[in-house]
Amino acid sequence: MGTIGLTEWAYPLAESLLAEPLPRRWKHSLGVAERARTIAPILGADAELMEATAVLHDIGYSPELVKTGFHPLDGARYLRDVAAADERVVRLVAHHSCAWMEAEARGLGDALEAEFPRESPHLNDALCYCDMNTTPDGTPTNPVDRVNEIAGRYGPDSLIGTFIRRAEPEILASTARVLERLTTDKRQPM
Repeated sequence: MGTIGLTEWAYPLAESLLAEPLPRRWKHSLGVAERARTIAPILGADAELMEATAVLHDIGYSPELVKTGFHPLDGARYLRDVAAADERVVRLVAHHSCAWMEAEARGLGDALEAEFPRESPHLNDALCYCDMNTTPDGTPTNPVDRVNEIAGRYGPDSLIGTFIRRAEPEILASTARVLERLTTDKRQPM
C-alpha cells in the first residue's frame, strides 16, 4: 500500500469489484462505511481501519472472487492472497456479522477458523453494528429491520434465512454493545 492510507486504498478496490457487477451491493458497502464514520469516536486509532473494512466487507460477492460461494471467506482470501491487505482488515472481513455461524452451516467453519483468527471483539462488534444498521441500498436502518429484510429476501427456510435467525440474538447483542459504548462516550467530559 505504500504511503497511501487504508481508506484511500480500500475505496477504489471495493468499487472496482462491486460498482459495475453489483451496484446495489456497492451502495450497501458505501453505507456501511458511512456508518463506520459515525462511530469513529469510540474507535480511536482504529477508525480508519474500520472504515476501510466496512467498504470492503462484501467484496466476496463480486463474481470474479466467488470460489466457495461464502462471501466472507472468498473476500478474505482475495484480500490476503491477491490484494496483500492489512491482516486486521482480512480477519474482520472473514468474520463479519457472525460469519462463523453461516460458515458452520455451509461446512466451512473449520476452514474459516483455521485460516483467519478472529480480530478483537470490540472491532467485530463495530463492523456488525455498521453492517446491520445499513439497508441493501445503503441507507440507515436498525438491526431488527435488517435481520427481517435479510430473512425475507432469502426466504425463512433458506440457508441464509436460517442462519440470520440463528445469528439474530448475537447480532442484537453485538450492536447493543456498540450503542452502549457510544452512549458512554457521549457522557464523558471533553
